[in-house]
Amino acid sequence: MKVLLINGSPHKEGCTYTALSEVAAQLQKHEIETEIFWIGNQPIRGCIDCRSCWGKGRCVFDDDSVNQCIQKIIQADGLVVGSPVYFGGIAGGLKCLLDRVFYDAKRLFFYKPAAAVVTCRRGGAGNTFDQLNKYFTISSMPVVSSQYWNGVHGDRPEEVRADLEGMQTLRLVGDNMAWLLRSMTAAREAGVVPYEREVRVKTNFYKPEAAPNVQGEG
Repeated sequence: MKVLLINGSPHKEGCTYTALSEVAAQLQKHEIETEIFWIGNQPIRGCIDCRSCWGKGRCVFDDDSVNQCIQKIIQADGLVVGSPVYFGGIAGGLKCLLDRVFYDAKRLFFYKPAAAVVTCRRGGAGNTFDQLNKYFTISSMPVVSSQYWNGVHGDRPEEVRADLEGMQTLRLVGDNMAWLLRSMTAAREAGVVPYEREVRVKTNFYKPEAAPNVQGEG
């Protein structure tokens, strides 16, 4: 089994890497292979809603790390996404990457356990944690929890390591991810598989035919 951990910080070995490394070390204790994938610090274009990716499972723009990331998630059994807090939300480059990764390819991630990890100096962790989890819950991915929200505080790696409660919380993320992966493997071996999915129904809130007939002035 393998878990992919995405480092969404522009700093390769900063606070987010430190937090993800704690999760990875705990997974390795359970004999689960890990890989920390850094998205880099070069510009990542945002999704332009061209919908050219539909049915392809990859973005039509291939000049950054998005498609590489998609393939790594497909090949992994579980996923952890880490982000620093920027202005009360996830890092901009990571937001651009995740929007494109999940737009069409999310159907390829169904039932992979996923966890969010957040690092912040002081505030904004809750909103960032919520943003990351929304990618998982729109993709039928079981969300891995801990004893508290999955985050640590610190402005430098040594400060993150000094957040003893936060680091313990991250170790439990690793424990819970390992337990869930092994449970799902045992279930599949026993013939327990996900139920057949219904065809997706999509509705819009606004229906022109239901709108009142309002006469304009003049």
